[in-house]
Amino acid sequence: MKMFWQLPVCAFALCVGCGGSSIAMTPDPAAEEKLVWSDDFTATAQSAPNPANWTFDTGNDGFGNHELENYCAYGSTAAPCDPAQPNSYVGTDGNLHIVARKDAKGNYTSARLKSQGLQSFLHGRIEARIKMPVGQGIWPAFWTLGDNVATAGWPACGEMDIMETVGSTPSVNHGSVHGKGFTGTDLGETYTLPGGKLSDAFHTYGVIWTTKKVAYYIDSPSNIYATFTPASLPAGGVWPFDTGKQFIILNVAVGGSWPGSPDKTTVFPQEMLVDYVKVWSTPGQ
Repeated sequence: MKMFWQLPVCAFALCVGCGGSSIAMTPDPAAEEKLVWSDDFTATAQSAPNPANWTFDTGNDGFGNHELENYCAYGSTAAPCDPAQPNSYVGTDGNLHIVARKDAKGNYTSARLKSQGLQSFLHGRIEARIKMPVGQGIWPAFWTLGDNVATAGWPACGEMDIMETVGSTPSVNHGSVHGKGFTGTDLGETYTLPGGKLSDAFHTYGVIWTTKKVAYYIDSPSNIYATFTPASLPAGGVWPFDTGKQFIILNVAVGGSWPGSPDKTTVFPQEMLVDYVKVWSTPGQ
């Protein structure tokens, strides 16, 4: 999700290893991994996302992509946000709900959660189990940005797009990387579900992030469909993924330069359900 905004740099972060040489992964990396952080979104009553893990981006400035939604924090009373119809919450079903809505006046609202300033990581395997929303103009994403976004700026901070889908291709996931000298270039790959839409069921989306390598998978760490290294970059590109920690973002955008606007076929509300987000250390990191 290509964008940049100025926000405070991370003050408290969890480092999953720091540097070290790259070690070849086994076919099943979980055999040598250690779970270092997770949010399983459990609740006995509908509640806010855990404030120890998540904060919010808010507003409707388009976020660099000409998006149409107004992002609302949990409990916000700033119009058009409606605390009686939250755009994000943890349900008793064990899922995080991120809900894109359209009100009677035609305003779009949604939510964008981030772990900035709370939980961030350097290397590791980062995975979420997600059931997608669907529809023209609906743009869900699971991605990361560097903690230094406020000082280095975007794209120099680095961005890893683990999951992005757009309504026009609901069976296709897009995995990409962005950084200084390689934004707007074709540093992305796609994974097409063999049958049906990604919104039909939960799937796992993950990245195996080791020194000088970013590899994306769907449904199994052995099902890698995209791998990026410094050698993947165009001339002048600067690899940003080994110099600092990254924080996690989960959001559902409405409209924008890439997915286009909703149309008469788009049904609201639309929910992205997140069963968990987990981070493991990886061998040698």
